Amino acid sequence: MSAGIDPGCIRIRLAPGGGGIGSIAVASERPQVSSVLRGRPADAAVSLVPLLFALCGKAQGRAAELALAAARGQAMAPGIDPAIAAEAAREHLWRWLLDLPPLLGDSPLKEEFTAALGCIASDQRASLATLLDDPRLARFTARLDDLDAVPDAMATLLPAMDAAASLRHWPRLDAGFCRQPNWRGGAAETGAHARRGGGPGHAFALRWLARLAELRDWAQGVAKVGAGGTASAVPVAPGIGRALVETARGLLMHEIVLDGDTVAEYFIVAPTEWNFHPQGPLAGWLGGAEGKDREALRARVALAVATLDPCVRWELDGL
Repeated sequence: MSAGIDPGCIRIRLAPGGGGIGSIAVASERPQVSSVLRGRPADAAVSLVPLLFALCGKAQGRAAELALAAARGQAMAPGIDPAIAAEAAREHLWRWLLDLPPLLGDSPLKEEFTAALGCIASDQRASLATLLDDPRLARFTARLDDLDAVPDAMATLLPAMDAAASLRHWPRLDAGFCRQPNWRGGAAETGAHARRGGGPGHAFALRWLARLAELRDWAQGVAKVGAGGTASAVPVAPGIGRALVETARGLLMHEIVLDGDTVAEYFIVAPTEWNFHPQGPLAGWLGGAEGKDREALRARVALAVATLDPCVRWELDGL
């Protein structure tokens, strides 16, 4: 976030026990932006939303526009928004070309990343597809299981849904749900891995590969509704609208409540709150790790966090 708002962080607390990690606590310490938007004229508030977020500003801004339109009675059927899809592709590229290589002991592919961004900016998808055929990416793919052979615990994956379908599960949003969303009373993971339906394999590799597969689909022009960039909106009640957007990191939800033409309440549920739920996959991945080598343990935490990709910084306590 910007505009003078502290974006907060994901705080991970590890407590020793039995020669390893005894307990793991994951908490999202992020401020709610509703206090910034509440009481503002609706159009002014919506214009402010993308300025409040350092990452996924296109998705945040579009979700705000769609939620406001829905509050005024205009629904939108699910469809891929080109600007949000391109933003998601850029995020996936950042992960694969800049973040992943150092995790594998290689140097970031900075020149390739710059070239790939140029392909996205000019919508040269065929050129991007060629860049993604770089043999180094194939080597990275082959080595993903070397990161850590953590078997996927088949975490609950948030199913695909549009704004209208979401009303059956969550008739209204509230501040508590925004802080700690739940699917049928429990944690659920969102993102490219969930969008592709999961599958057998190692937890870290599966999630990195899902990002690459979604990126290839975009480059080849075969991405379908439900992939990153999908957006929809629905009126909840007179003066209340909800929008759902699939970002690079997963499902983003906006709900706006109007009092005349003024924002009475605003709710945002970000993907990070889903993926870093206290009962989410992170604790399971780290459980049982040896605690004697602190540097190795810190590296494992960093890898696990990178795999889930929060949209804010993270901090580790207890080491």
